[in-house]
Amino acid sequence: MDVMSDAFQRVSDSMAELVESFYPQAIVGNTTVGFTVYTLWLLIALTLCVIAVFAYKRQVSADLVPHGVFANGIEYIVDFVRNDVCKGTLGPTWREHFPFLATVFFFVMFANYIGMLPTWKPGTGSTGITGAVAVMSFCYFVYVGMRKKGVFGYVKSLAPAGLPVWVTPIVWLIEVFSTFLRIITLAVRLFCNMFAGHVVMGVFAIMATTFVQPLLNGAINAATIGTGAMSILWMVLLILIYAVELMIAFIQAYIFTLLSAVYIQLAESEAH
Repeated sequence: MDVMSDAFQRVSDSMAELVESFYPQAIVGNTTVGFTVYTLWLLIALTLCVIAVFAYKRQVSADLVPHGVFANGIEYIVDFVRNDVCKGTLGPTWREHFPFLATVFFFVMFANYIGMLPTWKPGTGSTGITGAVAVMSFCYFVYVGMRKKGVFGYVKSLAPAGLPVWVTPIVWLIEVFSTFLRIITLAVRLFCNMFAGHVVMGVFAIMATTFVQPLLNGAINAATIGTGAMSILWMVLLILIYAVELMIAFIQAYIFTLLSAVYIQLAESEAH
């Protein structure tokens, strides 16, 4: 029992260090104005994304029909974004917005998956980065709305037509607030899902290694064998959670892109 209690105590002590390790750390300057660890991983994700896209383009240009796991995998994702996100949400105007939405999807997906590699961090693990991507999405759909309806027309369209005169200003203010709130919801949803998932994986990794440590140190008895057996359980759960996180990394890229498409569609629609 003392071995078990000691293991849980060490897990508790390590959790604080784990959570702190996910906070942004400045490489140059400070975390307010500077080059942070997450900025580095963001640039790495961006570089890998660009390399993958150009490698896919070169292979498709050479073969016309995609061959191999890599080319077919990229082709499947492109078709998924085109058909399920763009065509399914935007309708006739999907071609116009497909380049932007595909870029957002691939960027967020690569930034998410970068953090799934051991010791690497997700490019989307900081609210500063997810906030920047959310601001780009916000600026894009606002630009689309203003280009289609004019600046005054778009601003006016935030309040639905046909409302009583005294209700219109209240609804308009609520809609303005709701429109700007989309930046926060896009950024926080993506950040929280990636941050929480990595913290959970880190906790189970700590538990798996901590509970087996007495056996590795040569203390073989009934208590240490029991903690070693629990370590196997934590490892199995870690693998299952890792598999779930692989899906979540893709799903979060899909949700971010889909919501961006929905906001574009709302900006384009005559009835906001």
